[in-house]
Amino acid sequence: MRRRERHTAILQALSENGSVSVTNLAAGLSVSGETIRRDIKSLSDSGMLRRTHGGATQPNPFEEPGFHQRLAENAAAKEAIARVAAEQVQNGDSIMLDTGSTTAYVARALLNHRDLLIVTNSVDIARTLATRRGNRVYMAGGELRADDGASLGQSAAEFVRQFRVQMSIMSIGAIDADDGLMDYHLNEAELSRAIIDRAEKCIIVADHSKFGRRGVVRVCGFERIGTMISDRPPPPHYRDMMAGAGTEIIVAGE
Repeated sequence: MRRRERHTAILQALSENGSVSVTNLAAGLSVSGETIRRDIKSLSDSGMLRRTHGGATQPNPFEEPGFHQRLAENAAAKEAIARVAAEQVQNGDSIMLDTGSTTAYVARALLNHRDLLIVTNSVDIARTLATRRGNRVYMAGGELRADDGASLGQSAAEFVRQFRVQMSIMSIGAIDADDGLMDYHLNEAELSRAIIDRAEKCIIVADHSKFGRRGVVRVCGFERIGTMISDRPPPPHYRDMMAGAGTEIIVAGE
C-alpha cells in the first residue's frame, strides 16, 4: 500500500473511531509499526491528527495545538513564508510581531536586518532580535503564558497602544470564510486587534492549513488586512473575498 493510501486509511479509521493505535493500524494495513509511526508523524505535522502515546486522536477543532508542536507543523512552509515576510521589512523599520509559530520563524528571518524598532509580546522573539545589529526591542509586560512565553492581558494591550509602527507582522490561529481571522483565546484576539489598530499596515503570515479552520474568537475581517502571505494560493472563495476587501495575497515561492 502506498503512503497516500495509508494516510487516507488512517484518517478514515480516525473518522470512524475517534482514535487509533499503531498496533491495530499496522496489523490492518500489513505494514510495520515504524511505518505507521512515520505516517502518524507526517499527518500530525500537517495538523490532520494529534499524536498520542501508541497512536493518534482527532484534533480538537476548537483547541490550538501546543507551541512546540506548531513550530514543527509545516516547518518548511513557515520558513518560506518567513523569508517573504522579511523581504517586506527595510532596515530601520518599526514593526510589531505577535506570539506565534510562524512569527517565530519571521524573527529568525530578520536576523540580518539592522536598526529595527520591534514591539512584541513574545519572549522568544524578543530574545531572538534584542541586542543585535542596533535593534531596539520593546517587550510587552504582563503574565507570561507557560506554553509559549506570550505576554497577554490588559497590560500587554495597553503597552502596545503606546506605539505607532509602520507595520505589524502577525500570525493567526484560524481563517474562516464567514468570520475572517479568528483565534482560540479572547485575550490573544484582543491583543491582535490592538496591534492592528497601531500599525499603518498589517501583514498576516499563515500557512495553508489555517484556511477553513474556525477558532473561538473573531479578530477582524479581511478588510483590516493589508497583505496575506501563505505558502499556497488560498481556496478560490477566500481569494475572492480577500480581493474584494483589498487584501494583497503573496504566495511564497511564486
